[in-house]
Amino acid sequence: MNDDRRQRVSLSKDAVQLIRGLVIGELVTILIIGGLWLWLRPRLFIAYGASSSSNQSTDQGSGSRTSTFKTLTNIPSGSFNYGGSTAWAPIRQLVDSQIQSTRPELHLHYVHPTDTSPGSGSGIRMLLNGQVDFTESSRPLTAKESAMAQQQGFDLVAHQVGTDGIAVVVNPALKVSGLTIDQLQQIYQGHITNWKQVGGPDLLITPFSQKPENADTAFPPNQVLEKQGLGSNVEYVYSTTEALRRVHQTPGGLYFASAPGVVPQCMVKPLPIGRTSTQFISPYREPLVPLNQCPLKRNQVNTEAIKNGTYPLIAKLFVIVKQNKNREQQAGEAYTRLLLSDQGQKEIEQAGFIPIR
Repeated sequence: MNDDRRQRVSLSKDAVQLIRGLVIGELVTILIIGGLWLWLRPRLFIAYGASSSSNQSTDQGSGSRTSTFKTLTNIPSGSFNYGGSTAWAPIRQLVDSQIQSTRPELHLHYVHPTDTSPGSGSGIRMLLNGQVDFTESSRPLTAKESAMAQQQGFDLVAHQVGTDGIAVVVNPALKVSGLTIDQLQQIYQGHITNWKQVGGPDLLITPFSQKPENADTAFPPNQVLEKQGLGSNVEYVYSTTEALRRVHQTPGGLYFASAPGVVPQCMVKPLPIGRTSTQFISPYREPLVPLNQCPLKRNQVNTEAIKNGTYPLIAKLFVIVKQNKNREQQAGEAYTRLLLSDQGQKEIEQAGFIPIR
C-alpha cells in the first residue's frame, strides 16, 4: 500500500515537472517571438514608409507633369480686354469659359471693333491702337504690322498655340470634284471666273471674302493679299455667318474659312482641296453627309489629315502679345501659358482644332 502511494507521488512530481517545463518553454517561445517583433517592427515600418513615400512622390511627380489651369502660377489679377479672330469662337466658348471659372482673378472680356468687322487683322489693329491688351489671330503678323509696333516703341510677338484647317465651301447643288490651291488662288485673283474652267458646270463663279485687312484667315496660306491683289469679281462680306448665307443663295458661290466653323454647316458643301488635281483631300471625314440628313448628322472636320499635313490648307493659331513689360504683356503671356498647358491643349483639341504638342 505504501509502495503504491510512493509510486503515485513520484508520478505526480514527474507530471508537475513536465507541465512546468512545457509552460516555461511556451513562455520562452513567446518572449523570443515578442523580442523579434519588437526588433523587426520599426525596421519594417521604415521600409514600408520609405516605399510608400517613394510611391507617393512618384504619383505626385507624375501629377506635376500634367499642367492645368489651377497649377499655373504668375497669373495677373484684373480685367483685361482682348479681341481678334472670329475663327477662335469655339475656343472662346469652351476654353476661355473654363479659364474664367478656374482663374476668376483673370477676367477676360472680348471686344468687338466698332468701325469694321471682327477678325485677325482688325484685332491686331486694335492692339496697336491700345484698344485691347492682347489679341487672337489665325494668321502670322505682317511686316507692316511689326513695323507699326516698332514705330510706337514696342515689339509684337506671335505665340502659336494651335493649328487650324482652312475649308472651302460652295453651294450644295454645285457639281465639282475639287480645287487645287493654284485654281483657288486664280479664282480669287480673277483669272478663273467660270466653274467650267475647273471641271464644273458652265456657271459664273462668285467668290466671297472678308476684306483682307480684316480677314480671319490669310490666303494663300500664311500670306496676306492686299485688297488690290483680289479680283474685281470678289464680293466682300462682314462675317462668316453672312458668307455662308450668301453662298447658300448663290449657285456659283464660294468661300473659305476656318474648318471647324464651316464644315459642319448645313447650308453649304465643303470641297476637297489638293496640291494637284490628283491629290484632292477632303476637309471633312468621308463619306460626305447628304444635305437631307443635316442637321441630324453633320460633317466632321478631318482633323487627322490636318494634323498629318496631307490636307494642304493649314492656318496657325497665334496669341499676339505686346512686348512692353506692362500689364498687357503679363496678361497676354499668361493667356498663352494657359492655352499651352496640358489642360489648355486638350481643350483646344476638344474645340475642333489641332494642339501643337
